[in-house]
Amino acid sequence: MSDTSPSETPETPGNPDFDAMARDIAEVPAVEVIVTVAVNLMSAAAVKLGLTEEGDTFKDLDEARKLVHALAGLLDASATEISSFHAAPLRDGLKSLQLAFREASLVPDEPGKGPGEKYTGAIYG
Repeated sequence: MSDTSPSETPETPGNPDFDAMARDIAEVPAVEVIVTVAVNLMSAAAVKLGLTEEGDTFKDLDEARKLVHALAGLLDASATEISSFHAAPLRDGLKSLQLAFREASLVPDEPGKGPGEKYTGAIYG
């Protein structure tokens, strides 16, 4: 048994300083957290749609559907919390991903049934 308390334990790669991480995240405005999560979802969806330099290497439409749907839900839920300044480019990116999904699908979903269309309305393309 050790006499060292958790707060006295030095930070190592296997032992992160959770108190410092909590203080760091406490200083970040909610809008910035929402936008960061949205951008991460967009990036992951683009990879799963095969829209990156690697092309089809990581393409997985089932995974892309989940990510696009989650992004649409996040943007819908946070619409009143983030300004148009932040929301407009995210909505444009979402629409681009939805169109890319529709184009990549061998059997396209009916309008209004594609990923995220529950939140955005039907995407035609």
